[in-house]
Amino acid sequence: MTTPVLELRNVHAAYGRIDVLHGVDLVVPPRSVVALLGPNGAGKTTTLRVAAGQHVPTSGCFHVAGKHVNGVDPDALSRAGVCTIPEGRGIFANLTVEENLQMMTYSGTSFDRVRERAFRSFPRLEERRTQIAGTMSGGEQQMLAMARALATDPALLLLDEISMGLAPIIVDELYESVKRIAAEGVAILLTEQYAQTALNVADYAAIMTQGKVRSMGEPRDIAEELSGMYLGTAK
Repeated sequence: MTTPVLELRNVHAAYGRIDVLHGVDLVVPPRSVVALLGPNGAGKTTTLRVAAGQHVPTSGCFHVAGKHVNGVDPDALSRAGVCTIPEGRGIFANLTVEENLQMMTYSGTSFDRVRERAFRSFPRLEERRTQIAGTMSGGEQQMLAMARALATDPALLLLDEISMGLAPIIVDELYESVKRIAAEGVAILLTEQYAQTALNVADYAAIMTQGKVRSMGEPRDIAEELSGMYLGTAK
């Protein structure tokens, strides 16, 4: 059996005295896109924060590539191949596109290689290479955030609401990039407000409500349940 890139087993998490995750079970297989879907407040972002090492679970097991990593700090997880793009993108707005990419050479990857992969994945960034990142459109900034993440050669990419505040045509373009990145062998766990957009590229989808994953399967297998949840008819 292939070892999952990410596995959460009965994970509980809290903010202070407020429990947020109530026994999350979730698996991300290699070379797959898993969409974590559900209403606001379901616990999706907290689940990604746990997977990124940014939030320590109160109980349960958290594995990356088969290794128990509860309590491992985000830097160590990053070196193990876990990379996250949080809501809000996280680029250096006052630097140019190329300067943003150059910041990613700290891991030892050459600048030429970082640029080559970034511009191959996102040709528009090459056109904007000398532009100050904060002056680009929201979609272009999101492309830059994803290009920076790819510079680390991640095994697992965590994407939190990459469509936030973007026009639908730009969202479609970004998700075409998600599909290409997964085809190159990077496993992806993403949250998304536009469920159908995520399902179009997902290999698997998980439905989350009230701090638990209620269902997981191929998109076609959970489509009816997901529709009922968003229409208010799910039980």
